[in-house]
Amino acid sequence: MLRILLINPNSSAATTAMMVSIAAACCAGRAEVVGATAMRAPAMIVDAEALAASAAEVVDIGCAHRDACDGIIVAAFGDPGAAELRGLCPMPVAGIGEASMREAAQGGRRFGVATVTPALVASIAGLAERLGLSAQFTGTRLIEGDPAALAADPARLASALAAATRASIAEDGAQAVIIGGGPLAQAADQLQPQFAVPIIKPIAAAVSQLLQRLSA
Repeated sequence: MLRILLINPNSSAATTAMMVSIAAACCAGRAEVVGATAMRAPAMIVDAEALAASAAEVVDIGCAHRDACDGIIVAAFGDPGAAELRGLCPMPVAGIGEASMREAAQGGRRFGVATVTPALVASIAGLAERLGLSAQFTGTRLIEGDPAALAADPARLASALAAATRASIAEDGAQAVIIGGGPLAQAADQLQPQFAVPIIKPIAAAVSQLLQRLSA
């Protein structure tokens, strides 16, 4: 069976376990998913400085496991270290930010992002620009409140993300909305039934992209 390494650039083992569970469900028996948690990063990356600083440890983790996996997922929305890993490891590497934006943009759709981290808005726009998707990107909608506190309150988080998603659709014209962040994966699972447009789940998008590459 294929073996996928999911690297959590945030230093929360609980978040890693949650994301591994979601990724494994998306694999539907096609691959085993194992997790690795960063130790030098904060429990939740909320600004560009921490995002950039986390890349070195992501690269270290990926290289340490390169002989024990068939593919790697970098499970933070800014994809720290993903580009570097692609240059160092022979297996495919999927960042959840890139994978979700490519899925959201399929068919020329306009897409937005709903998330909790105001200090990463510029980084999100920068990712869309690097992927050549700025013309389709409608912007980021934020929810109010401390990101870590919201992540610890699943019901409040899901409700707030739903409101941000509605604004992205109604006010920005998004035809698909990404729930932007690995730690938001459980909330993302709850939102699709509330909306007619696609709600893009970054971990699921990364798993899909990785499995396509591994089966090519």
